[in-house]
Amino acid sequence: MNRYLVFDWGGTALKYALMNEEAEIIEKGSVPSPARDATKDIFFEIIDPVVNKYREEIEGIAISSAGIIDSVQGIIQVVGVFPFLNGCAITKEMEERYGVKVTIENDGKSAALAEYWRGSLKDCDSGAVVVIGTGIGGGLILDGKLRRGKDFLAGEFSSMIIDVNHKDEPEGYWASLGYRGLLKRYTDLSGEEPGSLGGKEFFSRLEGGDENAKEALRSYTDALAAVLFGLNMLLNLECISIGGGISEQPALMESLQASIDAIPTWNPDMRAGTNLPLPAVKVCVFHNDANLIGALFHHLSDKLEMQQNKHKVL
Repeated sequence: MNRYLVFDWGGTALKYALMNEEAEIIEKGSVPSPARDATKDIFFEIIDPVVNKYREEIEGIAISSAGIIDSVQGIIQVVGVFPFLNGCAITKEMEERYGVKVTIENDGKSAALAEYWRGSLKDCDSGAVVVIGTGIGGGLILDGKLRRGKDFLAGEFSSMIIDVNHKDEPEGYWASLGYRGLLKRYTDLSGEEPGSLGGKEFFSRLEGGDENAKEALRSYTDALAAVLFGLNMLLNLECISIGGGISEQPALMESLQASIDAIPTWNPDMRAGTNLPLPAVKVCVFHNDANLIGALFHHLSDKLEMQQNKHKVL
């Protein structure tokens, strides 16, 4: 069975895994990400030893990366965590450097592909993955295909405006519903210093019965439920899967479901008797490995498409 080296490039670490075609992880590890002011040469100095370790046994390299990625041409259009790679035709450079097929896909879209391939969206024709991290990332599966958009921006939820009264502030955008939005709600209520609290401590306080934590979570999931309702009305999805580390907290998903169930009590059309669909939410099956699995799926799909096109030419 063929083996592949799969990367998940993020601002803190460059994760990697040796995987087979069944998405089984044979080995995995990580190396620290280069600083924002590094150079492309420094970047390659970091990943060269990883690739060289597996070079003789791999069929190709698949990459999931933060940023706006032209996954068709293999070009990193914008990636804030690695500005030295902006505009880089990364797959071509790596193919010339390592002598194997290389593909790249955006991290949120990779997560969506992983869930569609073997996870919570496996039997869905149309669905979405919403990844709650520092901001809100994700991807869309529409009519059985990943939707990238003409500028590869489909699924970049963080940039969507949710409050025109705060359009000139971060709070006016979906990005404010990242996990820091939950913590900010809590510190606003408790009077503690903003940024002084971590996610684990928050949920520990919630479990201990902290009333401010309960109110913060309720306010946060009410806001999240509202934007998911809007997304569902736009696309009429079968399922919306919630990812990110915070999704592994049962209390979050319980509160989110309660907030969704409460939508008919405040939505004016539903209060008037109109039957509108509520978003069906699930927890993503894959968490830390989602980007790796999705990147591999993209690589295998790209390889299959190339083989089919070659057959058509012949």
